[in-house]
Amino acid sequence: MRITVKRHDKKIYPDLGRVITRYFDHSDNKSVFLINKILGMSDEEVTSLLNQVLREFAKRHRNITKFFEQNYIKAVKKFSTTHFDLEKIDTSRMLLIGSYFTMEYSIESAALFNPSIVEHPDQSGLESGQKRIIMSFRATGESHISSIVFRSGIIDRDLNLLLDSPGNYVGEAETIKDHVYDKKEFQLILREHEMLNETSAMILNHLEDFFVYTELKDIINKYRDTFKLNPHERNTIRQLMWLAKSHYELEFSHDTDISERVIFPVSGTESNGIEDARFVRFTDDNGEVTYYATYTAFDGFTILPKLLETKDFYRFKNLPLHGECVRDKNFALFPEKINGKYAMLSRLDGMSHYIMFSDTLTMWENMQLIKEPQYSWELVQIGNCGSPIKTGDGWLVITHGVGQMRKYCIGAMLLDLEDPSKVIGCTKEPFIVPIEEEREGYVPNVVYTCGAIEHNGSLVIPYAVSDYASSYACVDLDLLIANIMGV
Repeated sequence: MRITVKRHDKKIYPDLGRVITRYFDHSDNKSVFLINKILGMSDEEVTSLLNQVLREFAKRHRNITKFFEQNYIKAVKKFSTTHFDLEKIDTSRMLLIGSYFTMEYSIESAALFNPSIVEHPDQSGLESGQKRIIMSFRATGESHISSIVFRSGIIDRDLNLLLDSPGNYVGEAETIKDHVYDKKEFQLILREHEMLNETSAMILNHLEDFFVYTELKDIINKYRDTFKLNPHERNTIRQLMWLAKSHYELEFSHDTDISERVIFPVSGTESNGIEDARFVRFTDDNGEVTYYATYTAFDGFTILPKLLETKDFYRFKNLPLHGECVRDKNFALFPEKINGKYAMLSRLDGMSHYIMFSDTLTMWENMQLIKEPQYSWELVQIGNCGSPIKTGDGWLVITHGVGQMRKYCIGAMLLDLEDPSKVIGCTKEPFIVPIEEEREGYVPNVVYTCGAIEHNGSLVIPYAVSDYASSYACVDLDLLIANIMGV
């Protein structure tokens, strides 16, 4: 049966005006020069320059003086007190110095793409046939650094996506907390990364059964001060710090709209980007709901699959995924356990569909190949386009395929409900392909999604348009499944 796709005219474009503040780093010589220049200014000159920068930027950020103060502290803490006389510095001078170490970063200046969509935790106050949703996007700015941004809205009974107007400000989390480590689990991770050796074991012996990053850092500093380290030991310490920094927690202020929250790279493991978050509304065996997102962290050289966890989109835990099976990209968690185990789709060889099962969310040791590229439109590679959707006929997986001229298209497959390692069927042809007006962008000839949602008997699929902007399409769910099953 032929699949009819209803494309909607709505396009979601990157907004150049969505900016956050970032620390503007300078060389040591330039930093000393700048700070000494400002310390030598008259009070009148300091007041005039500070008022000028506040007039220009205060309306663009919520409480911009907070960022000036934070960046002032960051700028001066790396210098000894012999460089400057900072004890009697007044507030205005401190804020002015901070402004010279602050810059704006346009998080969407290059692209806003690869969306996913989930049901909003709050479904109150809706009319019949409506569903409140949260969409996530990969926002890309200067130097192609990617972050996660959000929009909220409603899908009405006629499948119109009505997005809420974005807030006036956008910013990072107000609180970044150290993750609490379980020493036994940390040792397993070290062994997996071939980092458990005499040096790392000696450092861990000085830690309690549960510890935080700062405690690990203190032990490492004492180790450095006590022993003369060889290159192998120094490399082990660097690896320990790299791994520890990849765990963290974020908390956004409750006076922010969801559109004002951006998850920007925090740890070194993701310094060059947070890529392609696949959000899923996960229901545990006891009925408790948690939202998870798998994504790819990239530091410019190495990728690290990671997991976000939240219940309310204000507080997030950020954890790496580990295990023999955690390689490449394209991980998507099932929305519930299957036969008592977590289940996840992946693409371990860079070209085929795999499925994995685990007793824990972060450790994945067993994999099974379920489908290789088969049709002409997917011969280069196939992969999932977000978490599976449970239907009466099976687990529906939106997929992507790459074919001639590196053209990305969207198809689907159906997995058995009880044993999702069994493929019931798949679309022989893609049902969303780049049409003429969607072919041009940062990466031409690409349509791609990181997650869809069922509503009123249809599948609502937000998708990226050539890695630049986003749109959405709707497909009748029964017709799609009938096509997959060859009815």
